This record gives sequence, structure tokens and C-alpha cells, in this order.
Amino acid sequence: MGEQVVLSFFSYSQNKFWAFTQMQRAIPEVLACSGIKFVKTLGTGAGLGFSLWPDFSTYALLTVWEDKATSTAFLEDSKLMKRFISRSATQQHFLLHPLQSHGLWGKTNPFIATPRDLKPNEQIGIITRATLRPSRLVEFWSAVPKASKAIQKAKGVLWYKGIGEWPLVQQATFSIWESLEDVKAFAYKHTDHAAIVKKTRQRNWYKEDLFARFAVRKLTLK
Repeated sequence: MGEQVVLSFFSYSQNKFWAFTQMQRAIPEVLACSGIKFVKTLGTGAGLGFSLWPDFSTYALLTVWEDKATSTAFLEDSKLMKRFISRSATQQHFLLHPLQSHGLWGKTNPFIATPRDLKPNEQIGIITRATLRPSRLVEFWSAVPKASKAIQKAKGVLWYKGIGEWPLVQQATFSIWESLEDVKAFAYKHTDHAAIVKKTRQRNWYKEDLFARFAVRKLTLK
């Protein structure tokens, strides 16, 4: 099957400080695993998911693996994943098959796109990620409430969450959609969203950015 991309979300009712410390402490342990190609530990936004304020009860882990065997070994057998699961209240794991990816994340594009048709149990997932220019922070964050309202009202959106590596300057979003047609309608026809995208280009908000489209399947661990 080739490269495997997994995005996991963990929500905590207790152990919140421990979860926060894993933003740094978990990285060396993941990098020591066989088959790992890329890893990012991510915080999330408060409220409906797109917010200047962090959600200290929810964290995400994005990993890219050489193949299905190494990703499965990490998810089902690694001590780190067992700790995440035992200390969190809820977990969600998504297998992401890259259909399209352009741009850079940390000077590399971690997703090898192999376009194909969707399977019956798959939906469309979108990751957008950017490093903001310090001189454009106020402009970007002043536009966030309008962007948040736009996606709330979008046809076909099933779930979404703001994610990021560092507060304020390194931000990303993950959203799940019913169909590619719904994604395109939101991207190109929704007036507020289209205006925000246009402004990011005109005002050169980003030092680095990435857009990736995936086939999404929710995983159930043994």
C-alpha cells in the first residue's frame, strides 16, 4: 500500500499538563520508531476549533510512515501510543491517503500524492497549513472569525478543527467533507472564504504554506 499518513486526536479530562508536555517530549520517541518519515505534535484551537486561544484539553499527532506495517505497529503496539490512549478520555484516528498535495511544511512536502477514486467508506479530508509572517499576524487573526463562520455554514462539512505547532505563527486546519464537490463549492464559490484566500495572496501573509487533499478513513484500534 505504500506510505501511510495517520492523524490522531486525543481529548483529556485529566492529565492535561502531561498532554501539554508531550508536544516536545513525544517527538524523540516517535522518531525512534522503525519506518517513521515525518512527525508533528499539534495543539488545537478552542471553541469551535478556529481560535486565537488554545484548547488545552485536545492535542493531535500527525505521523507519516513508510508502509502499513510500521504504522500499525506504532498505533497498536508502541508504548507511547498506549500511554496516550490510557491517559486521554477519548481518541480519534484517521488514515489519510494523499490525493493532492502542494506547498511545504518545514521546508518539505511530507505527503506523496497518488490520485485515485474514493472507496465506499472514505470521505474527503483537507489539511491547510501555514507559517505566518510576523508583520501580518494582526491581519490574519482579524480574519479568523469570518473564516470560522464560513466553514460552520458550509454545505457538506462533517468535522473540522484548528491545529498548530506554535501559537499565533504556525497554524493549520483539518476538515472532513462528504464529497469533493462540497470542497470545491466551499473553496471557489463561498464568497467569504474566497475573499479571505484572495487576501492571503494579495497581502502575502504566509512565509510557507501547504494544501493537501486526502481520502479519509476513520481507524478503530484493536
